Amino acid sequence: MSIRLGYHIPYFHHTETVTDLFPALVAQVRAAEDSRFDLVTTMDHFYQPPLIGPPDGPMLEAYTLLGALAAATHRVQLSTMVTGIGYRNPALLAKMVTTLDVISQGRAVLGVGAGWHEQEHREYGYEFGTVAERFGRFEEALGVMVPMLRGARPRVEGRWFRAEGAINEPRLREDLPLLIGGGGEKKTFAFAARHADHLNIICTTSELPQKMAAVRARCAEVGRDPATLQTSFATPLIIDEDGERARKLLEEVLVRSGVNVAELTDSERAAATDRFFVGTPAEVTQQLQERVLCHGVNGLMANMLANAHDPDAIALAGRTLAPLVGLAPEAGTTT
Repeated sequence: MSIRLGYHIPYFHHTETVTDLFPALVAQVRAAEDSRFDLVTTMDHFYQPPLIGPPDGPMLEAYTLLGALAAATHRVQLSTMVTGIGYRNPALLAKMVTTLDVISQGRAVLGVGAGWHEQEHREYGYEFGTVAERFGRFEEALGVMVPMLRGARPRVEGRWFRAEGAINEPRLREDLPLLIGGGGEKKTFAFAARHADHLNIICTTSELPQKMAAVRARCAEVGRDPATLQTSFATPLIIDEDGERARKLLEEVLVRSGVNVAELTDSERAAATDRFFVGTPAEVTQQLQERVLCHGVNGLMANMLANAHDPDAIALAGRTLAPLVGLAPEAGTTT
């Protein structure tokens, strides 16, 4: 399956009670499925990331959630965005994602990255390490996981991980997709060129031409046609029929992360908002065409930081974004 349009679950603080939370998430994901999104992702964190709120805010465990969502949906693919390999044993992770694939009847995607959230590593008792150590661990993990997804029994005696012919059965298919997320031009993109079906690029829009050139270079180094590696752009998105309301929601998101837009200079405000796509459907469409899609990116991963829990906002995002990435509307609908 291809991945063109992703809906990301960005927060878990939008219900009045914990009892209400999972039913609300099911409603969100079903709205995304009905709105032409072909992938639903959740973060694999134990604490809220800084842009979302304080670390002690609500956070659900990713793979338990994805398994439950698999039973509540029928078409959309399911993944983390992405699993930091430092707190997931790779052989066990391959087993978990393969089990998710069985539950979902072939809709699982393995999303992985090197990991970045030091506090949750430290406080949960996992070694964080230097950048070089994290990427060494990531490379070693890929040597365990990828063969297991394809039915092989890897034997790895590494610095970080060990596998002694690990069995991974039952498996539903031989081509469970591997998605790698990140912005590292040397290591992350090289791993994607060697192993991945999909690369989700995290960067500012001003960096995107350089990132795409680096993707092509890493593919050339391993003799891979870059057209065979799907790419998407991590897309922080606030869309509303009322553009001013959308911009107000952005200010609220930034305040929650400790940034008061009113106190910034023009250059500081531009830097703080560079990665966001905000406004009416027409405004967001123009922004994405001029800043992202013109560089050859295949897909968009919408992170609706302000209104991802609103089914109407999800539907509006789907109607707006699906045509941009070549997804036709469902039969009987209009755009």
